[in-house]
Amino acid sequence: MRRVICVFLPTWPTDLWRRRHGGPPPDEPVATVAPDGPRRVLGAVDRAARRLGLRPGLALAQAQAMVSGLLVIPADPDGDAAALARLAAWCLRYAPLVAPDPPDGIWIDVAGAAHLHGGEAPLLGHLRRRLGRAGIGVRVAMADTPGAAWAAARCLHPEIVLPPGGQREALLALPLWALRLDRDTVSGLAQLGIDQVGHLLEQPSGPLRLRFGGEPARRLDQALGRAPEPLTYLAPSVEHAVRLAFPEPIGAPETLARVAGRLTAMLSDRLTRHGLGARRLDLVFRRVDGLDQSVSIGTARPSRDPRHLARLLAERLPQIDPGHGLDEARLAAPRVERLEARQLTASGAEPDPDTMAELVDRLVLRLGPGRVFRRAPVESEWPERAVRRVAPLSPATGVTWPADLPRPGRLLPVPEPVAVLAALPDAPPSAFTWRGTRRLVARADGPERIFGEWWLSDDEISATRDYYRVEDETGARYWLFRDSLTREGARWWLHGLGEA
Repeated sequence: MRRVICVFLPTWPTDLWRRRHGGPPPDEPVATVAPDGPRRVLGAVDRAARRLGLRPGLALAQAQAMVSGLLVIPADPDGDAAALARLAAWCLRYAPLVAPDPPDGIWIDVAGAAHLHGGEAPLLGHLRRRLGRAGIGVRVAMADTPGAAWAAARCLHPEIVLPPGGQREALLALPLWALRLDRDTVSGLAQLGIDQVGHLLEQPSGPLRLRFGGEPARRLDQALGRAPEPLTYLAPSVEHAVRLAFPEPIGAPETLARVAGRLTAMLSDRLTRHGLGARRLDLVFRRVDGLDQSVSIGTARPSRDPRHLARLLAERLPQIDPGHGLDEARLAAPRVERLEARQLTASGAEPDPDTMAELVDRLVLRLGPGRVFRRAPVESEWPERAVRRVAPLSPATGVTWPADLPRPGRLLPVPEPVAVLAALPDAPPSAFTWRGTRRLVARADGPERIFGEWWLSDDEISATRDYYRVEDETGARYWLFRDSLTREGARWWLHGLGEA
């Protein structure tokens, strides 16, 4: 299924000028000016100028009368378009199918590639944060079709993912211009009382086609996915890429698998000659109707094993919709690393790192990148800070947990409050209630006192925790702690389950 991101840059010309000239501050209004016959009008305005009532198309003299001290810069549409193309090329790090949408947008088809970035919502958030940190105003939306994503980015939330098949409900209440119709068509339809997408859906197409032509129906069908909308994607200049053209269109799943195997063998030969291994592969199929289909895979370590790479691609091939047939396939390795020959050992004392990397790649492909990791120790007294997630094949840092301080097998993300019965204030609990169930303590060990990390926060200067390892009558083990005394007395919390 197609999944398209629309990146909308509402203040692209002024943001670009600010990046190039280092100012002025964001609260000072800036606008570009362009000739319009004998007049000079505003071409683009930044957020500060828009808040003051300025809009594109406003006469320059009127704008300067409305806003004193307005910074006016000459419009540079050719320079803006060239910069937009460079930004689109930068977006190739997210997916292999990227197309500029001048003058203020970019399309990214992420079907088959979103899993490399943790999923659709994390990818969208990462993209928006990266551009925002660069001082670029941006709104992003993802949908099944370019038209629905275009409309959602401009009319709905600044960062929104429409669910698969959800474009119809999202478009119903939007204004007609969200279908990318020209101003005259929108004005003419408004005179007939048709000013929302939902109103257009209710009308018979015949009379509207006679009066307004086929553009309204075509744009509506494209946005709803009833008509194809091919995009002109960038041709990335990837050094390590191979291509196959087919004399007749193909589409059978077993044929696609054979093509993937042949391409990986061809690419592996090329990588071997250069002493490289792939960390990411992009497989793009061209359909006979002009719609490209792609899948992407990543590897935990550099690899040029054609069997392994073909197997990873085969896991993603069901996402390819061949339509009426595919006439070309291209496999590229946009991310490569050095991979020198390695002497194999027959001792069997240590696991083969290549075999481990292949296992990790297959697990990541099936479970998702956020679900395959290992835990590494961190030098911290506070238990929840003493561990972090790292990549499964990350090298050891040399930091270890103290062997004489046992820790639970499972640490809760957030300590949960418990009600405790203790014979004495400093004694271990004799019973406690957690999640509505009372548990009698058969054995207990402690306390282990842990002090707050005062160098991180003033709030922890006097913080202490007394931890107890307890076992109930059923043999289940828990890790409880009593925090610092307050006016209400000490509070008890459950922090871990099981035994290390």
